[in-house]
Amino acid sequence: MRRLSALGHRLCLAAYLLFALFPLYWIIKISLTPDAQLFSNGVTLLPAGLTFGHFKKVMVDSDFPTFFFNSLTVSFATAALTTLIAAAAGYAFSRFRFRGKMTIAALLLFTQMFPLVMIIAPIYKVMAPLGLTNSLSGLILIYTAFNVPFATFLMQSFFDAIPKDLEESAMLEGCTRCQALCRVLMPLTLPGMAATLGFVFTAAWSELLFSLMLINKNDVMTFPVGLLSFVSKFAVSWGEMMAAAVLALIPACLFFAFIQRYLIQGLTAGAVKG
Repeated sequence: MRRLSALGHRLCLAAYLLFALFPLYWIIKISLTPDAQLFSNGVTLLPAGLTFGHFKKVMVDSDFPTFFFNSLTVSFATAALTTLIAAAAGYAFSRFRFRGKMTIAALLLFTQMFPLVMIIAPIYKVMAPLGLTNSLSGLILIYTAFNVPFATFLMQSFFDAIPKDLEESAMLEGCTRCQALCRVLMPLTLPGMAATLGFVFTAAWSELLFSLMLINKNDVMTFPVGLLSFVSKFAVSWGEMMAAAVLALIPACLFFAFIQRYLIQGLTAGAVKG
């Protein structure tokens, strides 16, 4: 019975992995299939032929490298800025009592209840007179503002999980509150900061609505909007679009591989410090 149960679990896991990874395989398959064979042989699981011409067109004959660099700039800047603000706010919510604390927390939560479509027009009316449309700085500002509330609650939960005794012991040994925060609490919250970085980076990397409404110049477009350049009035360049999508997966995979290493370091440091 145990063997049958283990076999059943493995089969369910294999089915789930197949279901989850099949769209990724299909994107890669289309990106490697020549245009002449995309529809001529019907729908097949394996490509009828292989070509890297789509990747060459994307990297050499299109503006995708510019879109790619813009998305990297916006995503990294948003993730770093949001994490710093959220860490400071989360620490304040976790460790201090002050007037209006619950009201501020409720207002932060309230900002997450509005559908983005409802507020895109007012945001545009505010951003346009300030010269922040068609600007990467404007996108970073908007993305940071919308990610800070959730990131703050996320960081607060990590600070709440750390006993106050550790911080108080460091202060009794002569550390200031700032020193206790930097030397004791920050190493313990590395997993939380890594999780926040990953969440915000992913949100900024894949965001389309604000970048579509606030950006209309090629030199400051991000890649989600840039993918629309492969759609013309009478045709869709499926091969180039899928090749661009495959290339766009690389930074996210590398970033999470980097974050995973720091997650392990943070958990190890927390075990030793505690």
